[in-house]
Amino acid sequence: MHDLVQNVLNSDEKTALRQFVSALNAAGKPYLLRNEILQVFADYCQRSHKPAYFYHSSSLGTLISLTHEIILEEESTWFMLRPWIANQEVWRLGADMTHFEKLTPKALLDVRDRLVNRYQPQILEIDLKPFYQGAPTIDDPRNIGQGLTFLNRYLCNQLENDPKRWLEELFQALHKLQHGGTPLMISDRLHSGDELALAVKKALQFVSELSPIEPFEKFRFDLQSLGFEPGWGNTAGRVRETLEMFNRLVSDPEPAILEAFVTRVPAIFRVVLVSIHGWVGQEGVVGRPETAGQVMYVLEQARSLEAKLREDIKLAGLEVLGIQPKVIILTRLIPNCEGTACNLRLEKLQGTENAWILRVPFADFNPNVTQNWISKFEIWPYLESFALEAERELVAEFRGNPNLIIGNYSDGNLVAFLLSRRLKAAHCNIAHSLEKPKYLFSNLYWQDLEDRYHFSAQFTADLISMNAADFIVSSSYQEIVGTPDNMGQYESYKCFTMPNLYHVVDGIDLFNPKFNMVPPGVNENIFFPYNQSEDRDKEARSKIHELMFLREDPSIMGNLENPKKTPLLAVAPINSTKNLTGLAECFGKSKELQEHCNLILLTSKFSPEQATHPEEAAEIEKLHSIINQYELHSHIRWVGIRLSNMELGEAYRAVADCRGIFIHFARFEAFGRTLLEAMISGLPTFATQFGGASEIIEDVDKFQINPTDYEGTAKKVLHFLDECDANPQYWHEISTRAIDRVRNKYNWSLHSKQLLLISKIYRFWDYVTPENREARARYLETLYYLVFKPRAEKILEQHMQR
Repeated sequence: MHDLVQNVLNSDEKTALRQFVSALNAAGKPYLLRNEILQVFADYCQRSHKPAYFYHSSSLGTLISLTHEIILEEESTWFMLRPWIANQEVWRLGADMTHFEKLTPKALLDVRDRLVNRYQPQILEIDLKPFYQGAPTIDDPRNIGQGLTFLNRYLCNQLENDPKRWLEELFQALHKLQHGGTPLMISDRLHSGDELALAVKKALQFVSELSPIEPFEKFRFDLQSLGFEPGWGNTAGRVRETLEMFNRLVSDPEPAILEAFVTRVPAIFRVVLVSIHGWVGQEGVVGRPETAGQVMYVLEQARSLEAKLREDIKLAGLEVLGIQPKVIILTRLIPNCEGTACNLRLEKLQGTENAWILRVPFADFNPNVTQNWISKFEIWPYLESFALEAERELVAEFRGNPNLIIGNYSDGNLVAFLLSRRLKAAHCNIAHSLEKPKYLFSNLYWQDLEDRYHFSAQFTADLISMNAADFIVSSSYQEIVGTPDNMGQYESYKCFTMPNLYHVVDGIDLFNPKFNMVPPGVNENIFFPYNQSEDRDKEARSKIHELMFLREDPSIMGNLENPKKTPLLAVAPINSTKNLTGLAECFGKSKELQEHCNLILLTSKFSPEQATHPEEAAEIEKLHSIINQYELHSHIRWVGIRLSNMELGEAYRAVADCRGIFIHFARFEAFGRTLLEAMISGLPTFATQFGGASEIIEDVDKFQINPTDYEGTAKKVLHFLDECDANPQYWHEISTRAIDRVRNKYNWSLHSKQLLLISKIYRFWDYVTPENREARARYLETLYYLVFKPRAEKILEQHMQR
């Protein structure tokens, strides 16, 4: 970057830089973000009659393209540059334009505080960087999110470089395996790595003489005499394969062999999925609209994990010990549950043998609050007491400690942090949708937003849990570090200020191998292709078709003038991020779209009176206003009725029956569960280019859309319709491609296999790594008690006045 900066200052482009800064000042905003910066530069180039190359490839043009923030002060212009993904640099340009100076992140945090008139010279600085030093690190940004692959290679290199030491480490790790006090895989007959290696050769010779299908129980005691306990396999053939993997791993370590061996190691039996605020239930209770996606994710993940654990236990030969897996979804019990099952302490998860929803009530600090549903922004004061009570309940249900605790969302991960510390379980952090990057400048103006959103507690909780976790699971690469043009969700926690509260100098190591991309699946019993006719209910099909296109109802707006036009479907809760108002306006402004399509909006609410907060009410009112403004009543169907999952699956298929299209017009989407549901139903799908959704959609040019570009979006949809008119098979080709994409990459079986493998690798990693995890955990506990807890207590004070 230094050479680029000097090229600007030491050439004729210095004049252009001076003029550009003047243009920035003329814009009248002291703080500009990337899109605004690029627009000002484009306008400057046009006014100054600069040649096209100047905008794209001059030194100044390159500098501007790497600039994500500019702050204007009287004596300085501050540039926050992002030379490449996951890397940020701070540069200050003096008023005399004679020098660019590279400064520390702390200097940028100070100037941000000054910008909002909340600067103070002495402030708490949070810096996690020292706790990651000395640990192996990923060096290529393209490999961020592939922690499992990195660790496999790293561990195999260690085995190769120091085989004697690592054989002993493997022995110790296997020797610790047990369930309920019963040893697994190896017994106390073996005392060292060398003895284990020798015993493996003897065991291989023994099982090679048996029939591959010989059941384990027939030769169990012969293996025990050699020092081996159950866990190697359920047949002689599988035991032999596992022993051969270990033998090969010791003699010729390769990542693929390590992964295959670790997959077979029985180390996970009891799993907790923590989902606190989501109104967690089953039939007709799958979350509130804003949390339905998370609740469905957790329910489906639990079913899939339980099935995978059961399969692994059987294949490992552990049925002879009577071992059964158990999965618990931990959530809160809500006494005033509006007729749902959310006041039941324990509920079996449908479709499983031993997975349960365990509900623990919040302590009754104030029954007027705690006996009702509590917003995700207000829940913080109750989490510590909840975790303590949940600990007792979990140990009683499991009759022991869990092996793995998976946190979901910010509050669930904070509880997972508290539980995993006390129960000595592995902590997996999953937070597909972090609030901080959703709300622009939410950290900078946190004090103005505190009464409504309590971001000080939430962002502190995020910092604690993401750093405390043994590993982090994301659905996409962009969720972690974004793109060259946009920061990722986790990257937004790297360096930020909460004026008058603290500075985060280094909040997360993005190159640490704790990050892993493990996308979710979709429930294929509910969401399946429209042409899978044998699985569709004729009565339900007819009922949903009438609802989507014909039925009159107080919660449905619009009577379609021509129901045979191509249906353009959107399914989303009504909020500013999902941007249904933007989609309606895009549709309203395009007469061509109206000529070719009907817009179908499927939401769970229809009137402002149904809203749970003012922002939602405002969006509902705005949507009504846009429909009236553009007179869309004969071109639109707004179905404001909450459908069950089965009905929703049929709704997608009803649109696919009509050769329709699905469109996801969100301003930002961390991943996009509805995309998977629509695609596997057979719908050609257009989705926002901002966020992880863009990784689901393969054809960037044709099916990724910019929700701020109404004209461009309309052109892409119309071009697709033209292609369908020119080639009658084109819709079917895209439909089939969408179905195959989801089935091959986004399925729960693959998700569970990867998640359990990662859990096992990281358990071994925790055992052998030199990284100082305990020191980091102590530091995070300090932040919890000295920063988070006082902020949560302030919320409780407000609640006690209700």
